[in-house]
Amino acid sequence: MRRWVLHVDMDAFFASVEQLTRPTVADRAVLVGGLGPRGTVAGASYQARAYGARSAMPMAEARRRCPVAVVLPPRGRVYKAVSERVFEIVRDVSDVVGQVSIDEAFLEPVELAGATAGAVERFAARLRERISAEVGVPASVGAGSGKQLAKIASGLAKPDGALVVPPDQERELLTGLPVRKLWGVGPVTESKLHRIGVHSVGELAELHLADVTTLLGQAHGAELHRLAHGVDDHPVAERAESKQVSAETTFDVDITGPGALAVEVDGMAEHAHRRLIASGRAARTVTVKVRDADFTTISRAETFAAATSDLVPLTAAARRLIAVAVPPGTPIRLVGVSYSGLATSEQEALFEDPVQRGEAAEPPAAEEDPPPAPAPARHAWRAGDDVVHEAEGHGWVQGAGLGRVTVRFETAITGRGRARTFRQDDPALAPADPLDSLGW
Repeated sequence: MRRWVLHVDMDAFFASVEQLTRPTVADRAVLVGGLGPRGTVAGASYQARAYGARSAMPMAEARRRCPVAVVLPPRGRVYKAVSERVFEIVRDVSDVVGQVSIDEAFLEPVELAGATAGAVERFAARLRERISAEVGVPASVGAGSGKQLAKIASGLAKPDGALVVPPDQERELLTGLPVRKLWGVGPVTESKLHRIGVHSVGELAELHLADVTTLLGQAHGAELHRLAHGVDDHPVAERAESKQVSAETTFDVDITGPGALAVEVDGMAEHAHRRLIASGRAARTVTVKVRDADFTTISRAETFAAATSDLVPLTAAARRLIAVAVPPGTPIRLVGVSYSGLATSEQEALFEDPVQRGEAAEPPAAEEDPPPAPAPARHAWRAGDDVVHEAEGHGWVQGAGLGRVTVRFETAITGRGRARTFRQDDPALAPADPLDSLGW
């Protein structure tokens, strides 16, 4: 019986939630992330992406590319609440669901087993309509005979669309895609394939299986060859909670310079950090792993007093560890960074608010944000803060300075609200719970 797997992916999720809860910026370019010199973009709306801004880009570069963008700090609890509401709907329409991150999941509805492509299209349309109507954020849906094809289809359907790939069109779709689109093809595998003239999935599919396994190894080569032919029997299931998140890379040519090694460590720390944020957790332990030209593997670890999801201290720890692990001049063929001691709540015993330090502010992995602070000092308000006014209700700070603060009073259910300017120390203003911006 024909199998149908769907992939649901909320579009530009962090930015979409900000646009939902702050109607004034609903159609504007929005960047979510830290404002300091080391701040990075956690989320970019499609309006901002049109200027070339994107997630994981340094905020300074994103603002240069998109000077009209509204820049807002991340609000982890709000994103988590919206995510939970969306996946309540997903689990209501399918008994078989595998959520893979805060903004995406696979599902395999029993009712679609053996269904026509038209029936799947109607199912996807109803699902997207429910998410839009009941939650208010856009979602793209892809569908195919397996998880990989469903994910590829949802990516092609973005933004805010749906794509169902019938069985007789699968090979045609896969053939023209770059090999990097296949699961399991990273920079090293891609480089190996490019060296033998294989750039597309179709070219990989045309290779003899023995040639692929000779190049990439028996297990890895056979799996990629199957995926290139559209054969994907990976089950849809909830992930077991991992005990660590990590990223590593193997170099085609050994590196020896400390500067080059530091750049690679920074990159791996950032890649692992993205996975940490997507898992909704924080980490206590940072571990670096290096393998030298003689295939000797060395690991070093550092443990914080409290879990954090702040990229700045995590990267700083990785740099300290690599300096200890690698003697000067050692040829290195592999480097990796992993985070463990994972927790669903974040504590800030070691580090003050990174925004107050003028550094990066990454999306909180915390399940619970800290309780609202006492009434702020005159300098404490910043753009994006949630506030409440005794008479006006819930709002958010649009700007502050010179002893004044401008607040836009609106939530997800009010429509565009009016802006008012107050003295920065106005006793009628107080910090608000960010969840109140949803109006639920």
